[in-house]
Amino acid sequence: MASEAVHYDLLVIGGGSGGLACSKAASRYGKKVAVCDFVKPSPQGTAWGLGGTCVNVGCIPKKLMHQAALLGEGIKDATSYGWEVAEPKHNWETMVGNVVMHVKSLNFGYRADLMTNSVKYYNAFATFVDEKTVVAVDKKGKETRISADTFVLAPGGRPRYPDIPGAKEHCITSDDIFSLKTPPGKTLVVGASYVALECAGFIHGVGFDTSVMMRSIPLRGFDQQMAGQVKAYMAEHGTKFIEGAVPAAVEKLDSGRKKLTWTLKDGTTASDEFDTVMFAVGRDACTAAMGLEAAGVQVNANHKITTKNEQTNVPHIYAIGDVIDGAQLEPPSDTTELTPVAIQAGKLLAARLYGEGTATMDYALVPTTVYTPLEYGACGLPEEVAIATYGEANIEVFHSYYKPLEWTVPHRGDNACYAKLVCHIGENMRVLGLHICGPNAGEITQGFALGMKLGATKADFDNTVGIHPTTAEEFTSLSTTKRSGESAEKSGC
Repeated sequence: MASEAVHYDLLVIGGGSGGLACSKAASRYGKKVAVCDFVKPSPQGTAWGLGGTCVNVGCIPKKLMHQAALLGEGIKDATSYGWEVAEPKHNWETMVGNVVMHVKSLNFGYRADLMTNSVKYYNAFATFVDEKTVVAVDKKGKETRISADTFVLAPGGRPRYPDIPGAKEHCITSDDIFSLKTPPGKTLVVGASYVALECAGFIHGVGFDTSVMMRSIPLRGFDQQMAGQVKAYMAEHGTKFIEGAVPAAVEKLDSGRKKLTWTLKDGTTASDEFDTVMFAVGRDACTAAMGLEAAGVQVNANHKITTKNEQTNVPHIYAIGDVIDGAQLEPPSDTTELTPVAIQAGKLLAARLYGEGTATMDYALVPTTVYTPLEYGACGLPEEVAIATYGEANIEVFHSYYKPLEWTVPHRGDNACYAKLVCHIGENMRVLGLHICGPNAGEITQGFALGMKLGATKADFDNTVGIHPTTAEEFTSLSTTKRSGESAEKSGC
């Protein structure tokens, strides 16, 4: 029997980026709002505080550990610039300890922020019992029966484990790597998603023997030429790739190491021993245990929910973030799982529900960056998608390899970096896709994304004066087209 019953104008289920943004915005419109958030521990027992994937086991710790790896590269470069430095030695425990402390400070800040905004926080798992009511159960088993006029589903997603022996017992995911108390040692990352390559990148970058097991292609959904550039850079700098392989079983040896057996495309098997095996083979939306069937919400076979302007098939129940089925959007989008997208969607939804807002979330031309050792920033369509959508005759690609000035003195990466604009010939060379591999790709892409939202053409890029000497200025002087067949490699300033 529930110990108490309460009613709200809005109940948000999920305390990640989108849920928090939506709840605070709704409260500022004078509504009575609550948030239910509960983290079920990973199979390895890892749990965390308020803030969702991004803050706890995603963007924030990932970028910090990526920075740790970049600093290692910077120390190597420093000698060329005259710095006399001792041979660097990385301490995993120090890095993890400091990252975890920063994340905990963010958790505290989010809780305080909810209080400031008069949003009631329940650290409890909410399950629908009917379309207007949930039962929220905290870690002590206390039940609270919560009814609401409107619900927003923002439960996020969690890493998927393959269905093979030993996977959950002996392996970790991105839920665990950022708070791993002991150094990972010889590591295998299974998967070639952005999560896989980012984690493999910083693990190798701070000094550990790292391999990546790929079933097929790297960075599925991204421009494949750029993905190949990222993979090649990682391989050249020491990350090993096991290609065309699918994991079959994991066993823990008496030594404590994990023996992973895999199957190759030709049907043969192979195996090796690792200190750490991490799976990054995809994520599943956390919709399975929410009782959505009791609320009448239709969930697709991929665990996601079809929405129109964030509204589900039940008029008073909405969804934002990872749980939205981007494939069902018009036009389809693969940007629904990005933190800033969930935040923007949540704020706009609150404005439509309780303010005088009319703006809806635009899931197109959303910029993003993959924080691999060679960063990859993108906004708009991959080249192959642009060709499939508009036809090869209508697509012109302007491109250039380049070398950042900072890399010239230490003699790093000739033509390792690359920039391209994918343009529509029939629309005055409107830029459909912007792609860059190189340092600070996120900072560069963010700026140009504004121009793309405003319909920028190739002429607009040409008429923009570059800042010299930066890598971003590459986009203001692209002249070589793929169609011409001329080399896009260059030298000099």
